Formats: sequence, C-alpha cells, structure tokens
Amino acid sequence: MHVQWDAMFVRLLDPKTGELLREHLSGKRGGHRICDADRTPPQLLQLLARAHKAGPNIGAVCDAIHARQGELGMRRIQGVLQLVKQYGSAACDDACAAALELRVPEYRFVRRYLERSPQAPLSLRQVDPLIRELTQYRDLIQQRINFEESQS
Repeated sequence: MHVQWDAMFVRLLDPKTGELLREHLSGKRGGHRICDADRTPPQLLQLLARAHKAGPNIGAVCDAIHARQGELGMRRIQGVLQLVKQYGSAACDDACAAALELRVPEYRFVRRYLERSPQAPLSLRQVDPLIRELTQYRDLIQQRINFEESQS
C-alpha cells in the first residue's frame, strides 16, 4: 500500500492501480483516527473468532467473505457457522477446504457441497466401540424385568 501525506491529508493508494483507497485528515503526531467505515463491529469479530476455532479452513472462508463483503457478509458467516452445527466441524472444514482450493470461498458453495456430499447426519456418525447395538440393551432390560418379576 502506498501512502501520501501533506499538512492536511493522509492518502492510502492501491500500489498496482494508484487508485485512492482512503483519505484521512492529518492529526497531531502520535495521534490516530479511525473512520467508522474502517471499524469492524465486535459481533463480527466474535463470529470470525468462532469460525477460526471451528477449523482453519472455516476461518479462512469466513475471512474471505468478510474481506469481500465487509459487514454485509455477517449473515453469510453466521450461515457457515450454522453449517458447522448441522454437519460437524470436520465435514464443514473439508467443504471449506474444497471451496478455497477451487477459489470459491462462499457460503452457497459450502452449503451445496455439504448438501450433495454423501455423508450420514452428525448423530449417526458418532460411533464408539463401547456403544453396543440397541438390541443388546433391549435384551438386558428385558432380562432385568423378568428377574425382578420372578423375585417378587
């Protein structure tokens, strides 16, 4: 980024095109000003932090949405986080990795990718060797009931 300044203004220019990106009034030495347009709302920062906690690719996609759409992308970032709840962070992180690889870091792509991928719902994929078949639990309960009835 190129910077130009004089006694009145500080200008930020795009290094490739020379286009004016921002213009600020000069202040006294050591001071600073931030325009309202340059501030990121705390709610949006919290959403981005949650996205990065959910997975590195999820965070990268949400950062790309924020960079492209700014505050208007907040709803799409919330949508990505909802997909994490619905499909799990591993599946969503894989979908976001595909979106980044194809250079399409958008909510719609991630949603469609997850909808079309042949995955079981999150609750059915939680398999643990300690969890037995439901029929075994049913039989055990029936045995206990029969045993208690025979004792009375």
